[in-house]
Amino acid sequence: MKYYAINGSPRKKWNTAQMLQKSLDGIKSVDASNEVELIHLYELNFKPCMSCFLCKKIDGKSYGKCGYKDELSPVLEKLATADGIIFGSPIYLGSTSGYMRSFLERLLFQYLVYDKEKSSLAPKRMPTAFIYTMNVTKEIMNEFKYPERLGVMDNFIGRILTDPEVLYVNNTMQFTDYSKYKTDAFSEKDKRAYREKYYDADCEKAFNLGISMCKK
Repeated sequence: MKYYAINGSPRKKWNTAQMLQKSLDGIKSVDASNEVELIHLYELNFKPCMSCFLCKKIDGKSYGKCGYKDELSPVLEKLATADGIIFGSPIYLGSTSGYMRSFLERLLFQYLVYDKEKSSLAPKRMPTAFIYTMNVTKEIMNEFKYPERLGVMDNFIGRILTDPEVLYVNNTMQFTDYSKYKTDAFSEKDKRAYREKYYDADCEKAFNLGISMCKK
């Protein structure tokens, strides 16, 4: 079985990447023979959807597949055979990172059919999950309706693949030393205390998310 985690953060070893790796560890804990891979989108040079519609052209050689070729193309080919995909992104200005948004355009639009039945051309209806990491607290997240806003993309993932299991990781630390940056809106002491109290629990949730994916 092959499982992929997609890191939509420019950081390879910080909050989002750590949570994704925990999920992959959970998958391996179920069966050591499971193949897992963490893919860092910011390592790739790729475009968002170019609106060429080659994936929609009847009898075209790219029907149901993204026809634009760049460094994302081999990744899309891998994911077409996946047994499960875990997406992960930090929240920037109330939404996913630009790279994650561009990636999801390329991944999902190729399989979306313009018909009344809302069909999907995805080769497999593999299980999915989405881990959102964010600087804001759970209270602020709910006040500004992040789950509803992020849920728009979750719905598209559900239509094309399967409804994602969602994990929100709140009040993350953005730096190891806040004194180096203009961040007096935050208390490093409070941030660090929150991380020490809750971060391990969030890691465990991410680990269990991986286990849950294997059982679907």
